[in-house]
Amino acid sequence: MKISNYATDVARAVAFLSRIPMPQSAFAGFDGKLAHAARAFPLAGIIISLLPAVVFLVMLSLRADQLMSALAALAVQAALTGALHEDGLADCADGLGGGRDRDHSLAIMKDSRIGTYGAIALILSFALRAAALAAIAREAQPLAAALAIPAVACISRSALVWHWHRLPSAKSDGIAAAAGQPGEGAMQAALVSGCLMAALLLWPGLGLFPLVCGLLAAGMAVIAFTRFIRRKLAGHTGDTLGAAEQISGIAVFCALAMAL
Repeated sequence: MKISNYATDVARAVAFLSRIPMPQSAFAGFDGKLAHAARAFPLAGIIISLLPAVVFLVMLSLRADQLMSALAALAVQAALTGALHEDGLADCADGLGGGRDRDHSLAIMKDSRIGTYGAIALILSFALRAAALAAIAREAQPLAAALAIPAVACISRSALVWHWHRLPSAKSDGIAAAAGQPGEGAMQAALVSGCLMAALLLWPGLGLFPLVCGLLAAGMAVIAFTRFIRRKLAGHTGDTLGAAEQISGIAVFCALAMAL
């Protein structure tokens, strides 16, 4: 793997997953396909989450309330990503909660308006992540707690790639279909690199047991969600990718908080 090629994949992944501007040179000859660049999603997740982690660390160091600090960090993260994954979670909840069948669910998910199921999903997502992050901050040192943010972002993006790889596209149009589908090599690279980078971020400050619990929680959550989507929609969409990231991220945060 050439370093220059991987750096290009990282830049493309960051641009796809966030609103952070990347050098135009990284997109020379780019056809919009992310099947290969998906291997860099875990590192892209870390890069995107660095600023939220810094915000969380600074607020904790100033002895701000842990829950308030967690909500501020999550707000910064949502701003950087353009709430990309939260939007997918809300649309997915509306479609799966209100759809009579597969086609009706996909039609609801395509509608940009947020319904009751989507609103509840967003509230629970922010509430569970913020509560878990605040609980981590109460049990760990500020730096260790702050590093949980990029670590979870790394793990959840790995889970997203696995979900993307395991299911065919549910429809011929849409963001996910246009971006292609990660191959076996890209998926394995994302999983291995995601686990290794998460270990480097979590193990020194939180310990081995929380790390193992977090990885297991992410795996079980994304496997269960993927099986559910296979049965309901017979394939992935851009919205299910966002939902997979959110659900696995919530699972990791809660597992870390409970294991400390």
